[in-house]
Amino acid sequence: MITVVLIGAGNVAVHMAKAMYAANEVHLIQRYARSLRNQEFFNSEIPFTKNLSELMQADLYLIAINDDEISSFSKKLEVSGLVAHTSGSMALNELQCKSGKGVCYPVQTFSKNELLEYINIPFCLEAENKRDLELLKKFANSISKNVYEINSNQREKLHLAAVFANNFSNHMFKIANDLSEENNFSFDILKPLLLETVKKLNHLSPIQAQTGPARRNDQKVIAKHLKQLYQTEKEIYQVITKSIIKTYS
Repeated sequence: MITVVLIGAGNVAVHMAKAMYAANEVHLIQRYARSLRNQEFFNSEIPFTKNLSELMQADLYLIAINDDEISSFSKKLEVSGLVAHTSGSMALNELQCKSGKGVCYPVQTFSKNELLEYINIPFCLEAENKRDLELLKKFANSISKNVYEINSNQREKLHLAAVFANNFSNHMFKIANDLSEENNFSFDILKPLLLETVKKLNHLSPIQAQTGPARRNDQKVIAKHLKQLYQTEKEIYQVITKSIIKTYS
């Protein structure tokens, strides 16, 4: 049984706690956060502290806090167990503690109220030595069936790819939703299209799956679209259209 102290109270911490509650080989023994924020999303039976001096002895201290706070926070940790952060963009050496260092990055978008199938979430791991890596593998394998060993440079690029695939695409959905609201039709009409777009990627590469006026270089339709857009949305449309046309030219 792997004993874990979870550090943080945001979206990632909420879901990591839920994943650990259901894991057979993991025992979440304590939570640390600077405040009681989001307390309602955590199991109240798990001991909670706001004092670093009260941290329990554990095999793993999992840091799920803002990326820009990881380095400075880890300097304050005086523990003997493995310390691992959950960030996709921060390198292993951002950890400044004196104990073992690792990374356990869950590649997923987390919103507190969403239900997730943790067994399908990819976990990308890195550690300073083989012993610590094996501990992280045992931890991650108790939660998910998709576990990968990836170094800091690879993870940095993976996180960048995830921003394009998830964050930027979601902003496109936001623009589409704005257009639907402005023109009095339901965004629900587009949802089957969005689901099929992702579904196709199970058997086609993105370059094979591309469709639309830019893919066909249909300049009449593109010009018509541009006349309907203003400012930022127009610029986004132009940049993406230019990129697609260049890809297939």
